[in-house]
Amino acid sequence: MNESFGARLRARLDACGPLCVGIDPSPALLDAWGLDDSPSGLERFSRTVVETVAEVAAVVKPQSAFFERWGSRGVAVLERAIADLREAGTLVLLDVKRGDIASTMTAYAEAYLDRGSPLAADAVTLSPYLGFGSLTGAIASAVANDAGVFVLARTSNPESAELQRLVAGQVVAGATAANAGATPFGPVGLVMGATLTEVEHPLTDLNGPILVPGVGAQGASPADVARLFAPVRHAVLPSVSRAVLADPKRLRGRVLHYRDECAAHLTPEAAGRR
Repeated sequence: MNESFGARLRARLDACGPLCVGIDPSPALLDAWGLDDSPSGLERFSRTVVETVAEVAAVVKPQSAFFERWGSRGVAVLERAIADLREAGTLVLLDVKRGDIASTMTAYAEAYLDRGSPLAADAVTLSPYLGFGSLTGAIASAVANDAGVFVLARTSNPESAELQRLVAGQVVAGATAANAGATPFGPVGLVMGATLTEVEHPLTDLNGPILVPGVGAQGASPADVARLFAPVRHAVLPSVSRAVLADPKRLRGRVLHYRDECAAHLTPEAAGRR
């Protein structure tokens, strides 16, 4: 890769529209698809999602936990899914939410961001709750490997609110500093939920992407995302999982529906119509 993560993400958003599709092969979804809760069911689910959405979604986000629960057999399925997505040109955001002290964080970065790793993704999710400074090694690895990170700031689950209100300002400040001077986006994005009632901290200087989960099954709509993040809508990446994964026969149609809805509310042309 010769382009930075920010440049690749910007190009992908412009080409495909602003949507991230999750791969969350939970036991409930495997059952809904008529698949066994087994590594073979996991592989059929993942392969179907990859083949269906790789060309129409800007970013695909496998949830690592649902693969890890099957040990090495599940991780092998995850490796193949990542490889197939990257071969198709789709950006892969691996949802791992890792966060630890410096030496351990460096090891996580080697696992998920080093170009030579079988699990190497375009970006990963990180947890900042050992201090934003604990992520320094991962951010450095992301830069060195033309990758990115998305740091939890204000997530969509309601039980997070009390804690995250206390530290979100520090997370936003840390990400903003790490992105200074980069174009079109810096390597550090934020995770901020679509179900928030307001965004308490200004994001206009962030200079990085914003992953916005909570669309669909959690009740938020693309219009909610546009309202919450109006000043930075060009940088927003709504994420949808269960709302498109529930029925394999409707998977592509639901992805296209959400992609078009997000584009209608979040592209610069949409901003001009409002």
